[in-house]
Amino acid sequence: MKFFSSLNPTLTICSVLLLSIAILVIYSSSKELALFQFIFAFLGIAAYFFISRFDYRSIRNLTVLLYFAVVALLIVAAILGFETRGSVRWIPLGVINLQPSEIAKPILILLLADFWSKNLPSWSNIGRSLLWATPPAVLIFNQPDLGSTLTLFAIWLGMLFAAKVSFKKVALIIFMIILVIPISWFSLRDYQKERLSGFLDPHSDPLGRGYNVIQSTIAVGSGEIFGRGLGRGTQSRLQFLPEFRTDFIFASIAEEMGFVGSLLILALYLILIIYCLKVAETAFDPFGFLLVIGGVSMLCFQIVVNIGMNIGLVPITGITLPLISYGGNSLIATMIALGLIASVARYKRKIDSPVCEIGGKQYKVVPGKSLMVTGQLIAKVLLLSENGKIKIGKPYLKDDLDLKSLGAVMGEKVRVAKFHAKSKYRKVTGYRKKFLKVVLDVKKAS
Repeated sequence: MKFFSSLNPTLTICSVLLLSIAILVIYSSSKELALFQFIFAFLGIAAYFFISRFDYRSIRNLTVLLYFAVVALLIVAAILGFETRGSVRWIPLGVINLQPSEIAKPILILLLADFWSKNLPSWSNIGRSLLWATPPAVLIFNQPDLGSTLTLFAIWLGMLFAAKVSFKKVALIIFMIILVIPISWFSLRDYQKERLSGFLDPHSDPLGRGYNVIQSTIAVGSGEIFGRGLGRGTQSRLQFLPEFRTDFIFASIAEEMGFVGSLLILALYLILIIYCLKVAETAFDPFGFLLVIGGVSMLCFQIVVNIGMNIGLVPITGITLPLISYGGNSLIATMIALGLIASVARYKRKIDSPVCEIGGKQYKVVPGKSLMVTGQLIAKVLLLSENGKIKIGKPYLKDDLDLKSLGAVMGEKVRVAKFHAKSKYRKVTGYRKKFLKVVLDVKKAS
């Protein structure tokens, strides 16, 4: 009972429901593959529970080591990996195949969270963070795996915004990305160029480069409200819809479960994302906040791109649908990221018992009561819960004491707001959820 009470209910329920839907849909077409997916789900859930029970801050010192280990695995995959459908992505390990490009996603999140929690968003640090993200991205792009490469840069960009970079820098970065997009056309493989041209005008070659887009949109539309029923989808069962268990599994679900089934999946994803953002809001420190935002960036990008390409709104890039597409590496990588988010939620900021520190000594602050130090009344401290704010009220001045400053310790950073009291009423307000400790600096008035 103690084990189950320590689980994160929202993350666990949403993840298990999505995994269950995936196994059910795969089972309707292949019992053998459904069994494999069940095993992958079991391993992913085990990894999720294991990581969620650890303090995420204990992994912080291992981020660089894990990063270089993943880069080494990507190099090994390029040398010793076997080729499947024109891509060299997997390292054979007996009964299983390891795909380092998937493991690189949560590892990059860990590395960038550690980096941005220690550095300000200056141009030099933006360049350094890009240098960290580039080696795995280049190795993955050369496999070739455009989808995972774009996911890594989506993680980098999302965490860059979370590092509170200025609006001018954001606008300039977006402008630079727009300039690079036309140039990147020349670095794409022929089949990748065909996917893009097929997206722009699929009916110009309906049996060639436009085939996947046309068949997926037909599958989505034919499902109507309640779908054709599990195992009764004509597009997937008659092999018109390609990769209907991986890249185009959403189109297969839409055909067999209809608009209602699609809406259920979108609702579960929405609940998952909203909850993760709430976890980020109450994270204990910037490292935890950035970890959650990195995970959300990865999930949002993959969900939007995969569903977008299934309904013909986004070019086909080979990005899997998190927790639903068939495959073990992607599933386990996603569960690792969710495990880190669950750990951040477990060790979130404690704000129930604020303390006041004066002269190196700590005093418990009781809402609505006076603060006494060495028998002397220093100030009337009011902690108000309305609108989630803290308010330091009118001080009582005795022996010309002057309350000079108010500081709030938020994780590893200290924010100070000046507070001159003397004989006039002054107040300082701030978000209560960000206050771990109230620091009062008291000295004689000049």
